Amino acid sequence: MGGVGIAPVEVERPESDSEVATERPWITLVWNDPVNLMSYVTYVFMTHFGYSKDKAQELMWDVHHKGRAVVSSGSREEMERDVTAMHSYGLWATLQKDD
Repeated sequence: MGGVGIAPVEVERPESDSEVATERPWITLVWNDPVNLMSYVTYVFMTHFGYSKDKAQELMWDVHHKGRAVVSSGSREEMERDVTAMHSYGLWATLQKDD
């Protein structure tokens, strides 16, 4: 009786680690608005993200002068949580893939 053989499956593998593309992280952007006080925005960054006062103020000044600041980066799910949190504080925030 003849047996049924299973043909090996050939798997393509990259020739080097440099060929493995890593997925770009997502970022949370906070945008400038005419409503929130700069001190409040600083407070939110310190409270939610745990930034030092100096780092929170630096990000707040980016929001104020540049119109936006990247306040966090990570997986899409993490950034969705951060955007939702910023909205709950009354800040305008969006997420996008990092350039």
